[in-house]
Amino acid sequence: MFTGIVRERGRVASVDGDGDGIRIRLEAPLTAGEAAIGDSVSLNGCCLTVVEAANGTLAFDAVPETLSRSSLDGLEAGAELNVEPALRAGDPLGGHYIQGHVDGVGRVRSVEPEGEGRRVWLDAPPEVLRYCVEKGSIAVDGVSLTIADLDDAGFAVALIPHTLAATTLGMLVTGAHVNLEADVLAKYVERLVKVR
Repeated sequence: MFTGIVRERGRVASVDGDGDGIRIRLEAPLTAGEAAIGDSVSLNGCCLTVVEAANGTLAFDAVPETLSRSSLDGLEAGAELNVEPALRAGDPLGGHYIQGHVDGVGRVRSVEPEGEGRRVWLDAPPEVLRYCVEKGSIAVDGVSLTIADLDDAGFAVALIPHTLAATTLGMLVTGAHVNLEADVLAKYVERLVKVR
C-alpha cells in the first residue's frame, strides 16, 4: 500500500531484457538505504519487488503482465521515475490509498501554465475514467492528485510548484504516457452496488 507522496526521483541505471520481462536497475539512494530484498516499492505507480539493494541502487524485475499494463515497457537508461517505498505502520497518510496496481495508461493531452503551477489534461481509458469524479483522487505516475475537471475523454489535474519540482510530473509534455490508478474506494463502491 502506498500514499502517492513521492519520496524521491530515481534515475534508471539500466534496463535489461525484452518483452518476456526486464530487470530495472534504479539509482535511488534514499529508498535503497532502507530497502531490503522482498520490499515493495512504487516506481511511477507500479508496485514492484526489490530483488537487489546495494550502494544506493535497487533492482526490480518487471514481468510481461506489468509491461503490458503500464508505461514501464518503454523505459530507457537515464529516465527518471517517481519512487515511494510501501507505507509502514505509523507513517503519515498524506495522499490517498494507492495499491500500485496500474489500471491503465493515459496520454497527456495538454500542459498549460496556471498561476505558479500547471494544469494538465490527460486522456484516460474508459476503465479508468468511469471511476473519476471532480475533486476525487487519482494517481498519475504514482503521485496522489485531485481531479480538477472532467470531460468525456479524460480529466484535468492542477499541479502546484512543489509537485512540479519533487516529482517527474514537472517534465510532462503533450503526448507523454503516464500510469493511472483510480481510487480503490470507487471500485469497491461499484462492486457493492452491483451485488445489490
